Amino acid sequence: MKLFIWLVLTLSLLASLYNDSVSDFSHVEILIKNGKVLDGTGNRWYYADIGINENRIVWVGKSDDVTADEVIDASGLYVSPGFIDVHSHAGSGLASESLSHGRPLLAQGITTVMVNPDGGGSTDIAGQRSSLEEHGVGLNVAQFVPHGSVRRNVMGEEDRAPTSDELEQMKSIVEEGMKNGAFGLSSGLFYTPGAYADIEEVIDLAKVASKYNGVYSSHIRDESDYNVGLIYSVDEVIEVAEEAELPGIVSHIKALGTGVWGYSAAVVNRVEMARARGVEVYADQYPYSASSTSLSAALIPAWAIEGGRTEMLQRLVDPRLLNELKLEMEANLDRRGGAENIQISEYSVNKSFEGLRLDELSKRFGLSPVETAIVLIKEETPLIVSFNMHEADVVRFMKQPWIMTSSDGGLVEMGDGVVHPRNYGSFSRKISKYVEETRTIDLGFAIRSMTSLPATVFNLHDRGMIKSGQIADIIIFDLDRIQDIATFDEPHNLSEGIKYVLIGGKFALKRGEFEEELFGRVLNNHEEN
Repeated sequence: MKLFIWLVLTLSLLASLYNDSVSDFSHVEILIKNGKVLDGTGNRWYYADIGINENRIVWVGKSDDVTADEVIDASGLYVSPGFIDVHSHAGSGLASESLSHGRPLLAQGITTVMVNPDGGGSTDIAGQRSSLEEHGVGLNVAQFVPHGSVRRNVMGEEDRAPTSDELEQMKSIVEEGMKNGAFGLSSGLFYTPGAYADIEEVIDLAKVASKYNGVYSSHIRDESDYNVGLIYSVDEVIEVAEEAELPGIVSHIKALGTGVWGYSAAVVNRVEMARARGVEVYADQYPYSASSTSLSAALIPAWAIEGGRTEMLQRLVDPRLLNELKLEMEANLDRRGGAENIQISEYSVNKSFEGLRLDELSKRFGLSPVETAIVLIKEETPLIVSFNMHEADVVRFMKQPWIMTSSDGGLVEMGDGVVHPRNYGSFSRKISKYVEETRTIDLGFAIRSMTSLPATVFNLHDRGMIKSGQIADIIIFDLDRIQDIATFDEPHNLSEGIKYVLIGGKFALKRGEFEEELFGRVLNNHEEN
C-alpha cells in the first residue's frame, strides 16, 4: 500500500512539473519545429521542437500547443548546436571592419572561435577584446594568451633560458591575460621564439593558466622528424598537462612527412596511456592532408632564425653558413615531400606566384628549389600550403573520441591569395567527406567533436548542446547539400548547406542569406557567457 501511495504521489508530481513546464513556455519568441535534432552528445538524431526566448533555449520537446513569434519549419533538416572552432587564426580578420562579419565561418556553421593559437597573437587580452568589439563580431570569440608573444615581449628572439626575473615577467603577463578573461595558454614550440623555450618554462606558465581554470593548447615542437620527433613532442604536451594540472591539447594533430607516416598509431597509444592514468589530454584536427605555414618556418632551421628576420637574412648571405643552411633546408624540403608538394599561397611581392608549386618556380628561375626558396624569402617570406600527410593517419586520428574539430584557418578578403581551403571549408568537409562520402565516422560523432566536446574542454558549459538552459547558438543544415566548395586551386568559395545560424538566439544566417546585424560576443572565462 505504501508503495502504491508513493507511486501515485510521484506520478502526480511529475504531471504537475510537466504541466508547469508547458504552461511556462506555451509561447516563445522562436520555435524550431520538425527538425532532426543532433543534441551534441554524440547521440543519433531524434525529432524534437526547440523553443527559444531571448538568448536561451527554454524548451525541447514535442507540443502542438506552443506558439511563437516566429516559427522555423526544419522539416527534412538537421538541428545542431553551433560549431566551436578551437584553433582559429581569424582574430585579426574579425577585428577589422571589413571582415568582422565572419561570413566564411558562419557559412560552415561556426558560432565560436578560439583565437591567438600557436603561441601567436596579442598578449594584451583586454586591448584585443576592445579591438574586436569596436566594429562588432559576427560570431563569438574566445582568446588564448600566446606563449610565443609573451616570450618575445620579455626576451626578444634570444635562444636561451629566461632569468628568474624574466620568468616572473612572463608569468605576470599570463596572469594578467587570464584575469582579463582568456581561456588558456597557447604555444607554438615549432616556431621561434617558442622553440627556444624548454618545457619547464612552459610548465611554469601553464600553472598560471591552470589557476584560472584554463587549458594548454600547443603546436608541438616537432610534428615530423625535424629534431626531437613527433612522439617526444606529444609527450611534452602530456607532461605539461600532468605537471600543471590542466587539460592539454595537441593542436592540429598530424604525422607530417614521409618519415613519420604511420606514427598516428603510436601517438594514439601515447594519448590513451596518459588518459588511462588520469591525465586530461585531447587534440584537435582539420580534415585535410595538407598543412599551411610560412616557407621560412617550413625550411629554415630554428638556429638560423634566432634574432629575427634581420639576422636571418644576414645568415642567408654569409658564405660561412650558407652551405650548412642549404643542406638543412634540403633535408626539410625532403621531409615535406619535395618541391612539387609546396604551393605558394600568399606572396605580395609577386601575386602571379600564388598558386604555383615550388618546383615550377624553380624551373622558371633556373635554380634549385632551395635556392629558389632563398630568393623568395629574401624579398618576403611567402605563406605556403604543404602537402605532407598520409590519409590513413588523418583517418586514424579522426576516429578518436578525444579529437575536436578545428580549422587552423584565417579570415582574409575574398580573392586575396591562393590560401588553404580550410579557411572556408573545414567543418563542412568533415561532414560531407568523412561522414557522408567515406563513412569514416558517423554524424553524431562528428557533431560531438564540433560542439559538446570542445565546450566541455574549454568550460563553455552553457554552449555545445541542445537542451533547456543552453545559450541558443544553433545551426540548421541540409545534410544532402552540406559541402565544402573551396579547393586548393580555387579556395575562395563559401561552404554550402547551412540554412540557418543563430548566435545567442538571433539570426546571423536565415534561409541561406546573411543578416547584416552582428550578434557575436567576446567571451570571458570568468563570466556567464
